[in-house]
Amino acid sequence: MTQTEVVTKATRRLEEEGKQVPIAPDNGAQKETENKPPRKLFPDSLLFRHWGENLTDSQQILAHDLFVQFGYNVYLSDRLPLNRSIEDIRSLRCLQKQYPHKLPTLSVVLTLMNEAMSVIHRAIISIIDRTPSHLLKEIILVDDFSSNEELKRDLDKQIQSYKKKYPKLLKLIHHTKRRGLTQARLSGYQAATADVVAILDAHVEVTTGWAEPILARIQEDNTVVISPMLDVISYDTFKVKQYPVCPIGFDWQLWCLDDYMPMDWYFLNDDTAPLKSPSLMGIFAANRLFLGKIGSLDAGMLIYGGENVELSLRVWQCGGKIEILPCSRIAHVQRAIKPYALNLKLFMRRNALRVAEVWMDEYKYMVYLSWNLPLENHGIDYGDVSSRKNLRKKLKCKSFDWYLKNVYPSLNPVPNIVAYGMLINSLNENLCIDQGPPREASPIMFYCHGAETQIVFYSLTGQLYLGKMYDKWQAYFRCLADLGEGERPKLLSCSEAAENKMHIFWDFKQGEAIINRNTKRCMEIKKGPSESYIVVFQECTGQSWNIQHIVKNSGIPETFG
Repeated sequence: MTQTEVVTKATRRLEEEGKQVPIAPDNGAQKETENKPPRKLFPDSLLFRHWGENLTDSQQILAHDLFVQFGYNVYLSDRLPLNRSIEDIRSLRCLQKQYPHKLPTLSVVLTLMNEAMSVIHRAIISIIDRTPSHLLKEIILVDDFSSNEELKRDLDKQIQSYKKKYPKLLKLIHHTKRRGLTQARLSGYQAATADVVAILDAHVEVTTGWAEPILARIQEDNTVVISPMLDVISYDTFKVKQYPVCPIGFDWQLWCLDDYMPMDWYFLNDDTAPLKSPSLMGIFAANRLFLGKIGSLDAGMLIYGGENVELSLRVWQCGGKIEILPCSRIAHVQRAIKPYALNLKLFMRRNALRVAEVWMDEYKYMVYLSWNLPLENHGIDYGDVSSRKNLRKKLKCKSFDWYLKNVYPSLNPVPNIVAYGMLINSLNENLCIDQGPPREASPIMFYCHGAETQIVFYSLTGQLYLGKMYDKWQAYFRCLADLGEGERPKLLSCSEAAENKMHIFWDFKQGEAIINRNTKRCMEIKKGPSESYIVVFQECTGQSWNIQHIVKNSGIPETFG
């Protein structure tokens, strides 16, 4: 879609929404308005929070519609130099390091789907300009069936222009249908011929000296899979922000998160030293033959999500290791939205189950609990995993228990969960208990939506956890507690509440009352001041509760599901 077409489409949309469409003023009006600041047509848009103060109406319309289409500021990107320089933010020790001239050769894979052409150009040019030419064997672009008209029309022509200047350096692969991120990366990997393959997104700009640390480390140990440091290119201003060095972890839903820094890395007193990491963020580099030996990429992963954790578990459990190299830095565009898949949770959940079934052994129940799914008959098709299980057996890979103990000990499984899910009172089955505002630390009744704030976990010991199953940075659960006075319930740190002998143990059977073992009061609901229901502790009146999922052989009757 051309920029003129974008503006025309946006203008029609403003008319349909009943908003005033900007009209080019005549000369007289121009004089009257030239000193007035431009009005904000999209005051709630993420794009204009820190950028775009002096844009005209038509420029705002164009910029906003390109932002909605791509998820980042294409209007600005198109006006930045394609060969722009970005600040070298490596540490002084990184700048002083020397690497051998003779290193493994490198294939760079760039996956794209509906990227802006200027962003693609900037990725290609940065790789060519900032990678030693005797090491860079090829750049492979994989287009996962883009629908953007500009890419359809011009991408091949643009690649041909590069080939005239750099013969045999660039390759372009087109998918004939949408196959997803993992499949696109797999296509690029299969086309690669160099010693080392780096799998990147097309919305990156590599920085000076990014490749040499990777190639030198893999030359030392070809079983190391490298995660470069990913600095952030802001989606609105396109400024580069330095990201702190830290390992990459994940929660039990397999979403990535920053992990704790190990003290032994600090004790090295060397900020260039490799850092062991439980997982990859997604962008990585590996010895091509070693990656093939351990099964390259799982073609059964769909669209987006979980593929990085799947590869990470396979690397660690099957004889490799993952390291982050602080001296290798790549700037990565941070999307505000992912237009290609607005509801990524559906794909993430499906892929997470696939990972759990192949690699997580007896701990896979944690993934099901975290996604609030029944352990059996969940109805989600995660594909045929027989070939991946056979691969694991063939490679004699280690257990997930080994991984937890030796690689990621801070990922804590929660034992003895006997019931979980939304908790509903018999007085109104449209309302569920909800974590409520975190600052108030008191649960509420709210319309049932099944998000993580409404997920309750009941343990064999009688504790009721409410909210997210695993919060990395707090590292504790919040338990429902009866302080013995007052009617309002509290959510407290389970460990602190137990230490202070607060009342956090409850008797509960499906379809019956929830009774505190010490105070003997029931958790019930009653009409509040605004006629809505509130949660209270009081003498039992016969109210009953049902929870969504019961773990088999837990001793709780399965009367609700």
